[in-house]
Amino acid sequence: QVQLVESGGGSVQAGGSLRLSCTASESIFSIDNMGWYRQAPGKQRELVASITLSGRTNYDDSVKGRFTISRDNAKNTMYLQMNNLKPEDTAVYYCKLNTAMGDYWGQGTQVTVSS
Repeated sequence: QVQLVESGGGSVQAGGSLRLSCTASESIFSIDNMGWYRQAPGKQRELVASITLSGRTNYDDSVKGRFTISRDNAKNTMYLQMNNLKPEDTAVYYCKLNTAMGDYWGQGTQVTVSS
């Protein structure tokens, strides 16, 4: 079973930046689809950004132009660079891997943006 470890969350002021990392316990060379999700208090979990093996990316409209998703297959790691953070970005952020054996989630990392 693939284990995912997230890091990089924290508290920042509006306009600040954070970079989230998600490192897998196994190789991600063959994993086509990976993504970052977030869940704010009282809200459903939502897709923030995704990336395929070929590097094709997809973003929620609310983060386009501010967030950048990337992956380093050699390091088994996916990243989410978050710039110009807004209070509405406050949430627990989760990484997810879609594999032939099923979907795997990280434990989540808190991002808090103050105004």
